[in-house]
Amino acid sequence: MLKRNPPGQPAVDTRHDADLAVPGELSDALLVERIRHGDRTAYGELVRRYEKKLLRTLYRMVGKAETAEDLAQEAFLKAYDRLAQFDSSKRFGPWLFQIGVNGAIDWLRKHRKRHQLSLNEMISGERSFDVATDDPREKADVAQEVHYVLAEIPVKYRTVLMLRDLEGFPCSEVAAIVGREEPTVRWRLLKAREMFKTLWEKRVRL
Repeated sequence: MLKRNPPGQPAVDTRHDADLAVPGELSDALLVERIRHGDRTAYGELVRRYEKKLLRTLYRMVGKAETAEDLAQEAFLKAYDRLAQFDSSKRFGPWLFQIGVNGAIDWLRKHRKRHQLSLNEMISGERSFDVATDDPREKADVAQEVHYVLAEIPVKYRTVLMLRDLEGFPCSEVAAIVGREEPTVRWRLLKAREMFKTLWEKRVRL
């Protein structure tokens, strides 16, 4: 079972998934092959590599720690059940994130009327989307404002913005995760950045 730990305040990790394995560790592809041959402990290693990063992304999407944990656990279980469908020539991370992000989007659709991102729960200390470094407010206040602005951006734009600018996935892999063509993702990313800039400047003037 996936260990349920609430997302803390991790630094933004923009490394490629292949780099998550330290020297001497098996690659994701080899771990998947071991799992397919009956080595269930190998899946625990994949969970260890991607749990925090997936939790962080899902938490930014839904704004609730417990819900993010549930969605992450569901994603890992679904990925395990679907390993026969996984193409080992491709990277495991984007495939896992596609399952997780789709689950989060489905959850948001079902809870649209009741769901609001909780500012008190949002994570702080992440990349500030080119927020001015000479902002007179305290850093913690700026981080809270960043997340308030993110919460106002529609989910289909917020998702690509988070995956690309916070988690460091290249646009080609963001496209695979969200199930859209790369030009569409690039257009959404551009619009999301414009939305963030407009909303941020509006809040600064308040």
